[in-house]
Amino acid sequence: MKLYTYFRSSAAYRVRIALNLKGIDAEQVPIHLTKDGGRQRMPAYLTKNPQALVPALELDDGTVLTQSLAIIEYLDQIKPEPRLVPADPVLAARVRAVALAIACDTHPLNNLRVLNYLKGPFGRSQPDVDAWYRHWVLEGGLQAVERLIPGAPFCFGAAPTLADVVLVPQVANARRFDVPIDHLAKILAADAACMAIEAFARAHPSRQPDAE
Repeated sequence: MKLYTYFRSSAAYRVRIALNLKGIDAEQVPIHLTKDGGRQRMPAYLTKNPQALVPALELDDGTVLTQSLAIIEYLDQIKPEPRLVPADPVLAARVRAVALAIACDTHPLNNLRVLNYLKGPFGRSQPDVDAWYRHWVLEGGLQAVERLIPGAPFCFGAAPTLADVVLVPQVANARRFDVPIDHLAKILAADAACMAIEAFARAHPSRQPDAE
């Protein structure tokens, strides 16, 4: 099994966490998103992921899975413990809702290709781009998530779920871009509880082979 990844990609970060939690080994294949014009656009990688995004998970038979949440759901099915999507249908829907709020509503607005497009064709300054990032991470995302999660200590109680797996990388990115999140008590508590677990800590960008 191979994971095509980039140390700063929050989507790849999610999958690294899930693999670690499941105890599944995957060879990491770094795909640098800025060197050589973006190695995700090279023909060899495009044959694996036509979207030119990371992560991609290549199975032992050559099958390639894309999209972080789809990959994590696959991992949850092939190795159900620890379960990341709860069995209870209502709780499962709530967990997925938080994960989707971050992965589909918040993260896409702050993806590297979006930020680069703002600076490139739209000619926005770096301070403008930073302001865009902070607005959509906080007002368009984490403040709502704070109200959606019950917490104590993880997003939905005593064990981490898919919601935590998606939240932790977004919190890391918020800190990297100096987004003010000190008032989000439940999110900070969930992040701290997760980072006390080696599976989460080992997935951090600073601990990846391609970290810069």
